[in-house]
Amino acid sequence: MASEEPKAKKLKLSEEEKKESPTKQTPAKLSANSLFGMGNPLLDISAVVDKNFLDKYTLKPNDQILAEDKHKALFDELVKLKVEYHAGGATQNSIKIAQWMIQEPHNVGTFFGCIGKDKFGEILKQKAEEAHIDAHYYEQDEEPTGSCAACITGDNRSLVANLAAANCYKKDKHLDLEENWKLVEKAKVFYIAGFFLTVSLESILKVAKHASENDKIFCLNLSAPFICQFFKDNLMQVMPYVDVLFGNETEAAAFAKEQDFETKDIKEIAKKAQALPKDNTKRQRIVVLTQGKDATVLASSDKVETFPVLKIDSKDIVDTNGAGDAFVGGFLSELVQEKPLHQCVKAAHYAANVIIRRAGCTFPEKPDFN
Repeated sequence: MASEEPKAKKLKLSEEEKKESPTKQTPAKLSANSLFGMGNPLLDISAVVDKNFLDKYTLKPNDQILAEDKHKALFDELVKLKVEYHAGGATQNSIKIAQWMIQEPHNVGTFFGCIGKDKFGEILKQKAEEAHIDAHYYEQDEEPTGSCAACITGDNRSLVANLAAANCYKKDKHLDLEENWKLVEKAKVFYIAGFFLTVSLESILKVAKHASENDKIFCLNLSAPFICQFFKDNLMQVMPYVDVLFGNETEAAAFAKEQDFETKDIKEIAKKAQALPKDNTKRQRIVVLTQGKDATVLASSDKVETFPVLKIDSKDIVDTNGAGDAFVGGFLSELVQEKPLHQCVKAAHYAANVIIRRAGCTFPEKPDFN
């Protein structure tokens, strides 16, 4: 198809093409694999536990930690309880939510990441399929499938992530394969969370350069303060290719400090990040910074705008852990349909508002958004 050729420099159809095929502009005509994500796939395993369970593994009731040796037995013990499984990991969550917002057609979202050849890997494949995303995992047998245990006590969730196989993604073993690269070429919007900068910088750069050279949209998330601090070199190698940069207020503050922006004002930080050098000059960078319950800041070519979030009663908030992933998923669902930026933010706020009312990054069968 012509739209997949590298020569197709413009996402927007020309006026002649629009007249010939007006249906191409309608959301219903979205094609499979239009949205591409690559990152750390984790199988989310949630179960209700008691205080003794938390004490046994020295866990706080409400926390997010990386698994250590002392937590190995935790996963075996948890799966003996009544558990729920979901396809997780930051990027996969966002692709999953974008697909949920879009609904039809299925498999608009493609996802690449590394898993193990094991039971958790099989469950993860099944859960991705149930979420209607087209997941193509690199399967290896050196490390087990990454997982994230959510140990629930009352309203609290103690999260223990074991990245394992997620750390083992290999560009030459997966991304470079012809059948996989064809899926990259089909996409018009790309999204990668900053966490993947710790795994495969060369994979990110290959995808980012493809997007830039073909005037497609490449999106990156700062993801965590430690990415801005300890993986600064990797982050700044990718930054020239970033068309849309996401982050929250703490990540923005860490980024500004590392970049010597000499400001703590979030609007100024957004403006300065927006003005960093960019490879594809046809597209101005867009910076989107969230601030929890406070207004979202969006910097584009010549202005900084703020958008209030949807109000929610604190008693209706169940779990804020998936809010950032949901925000991005909502944004991407409209971006891939070429909707205006204010509509992207509106969808982002809607998705985040739905997800924080539920445990984990889960959602009802259908969105109520227009």
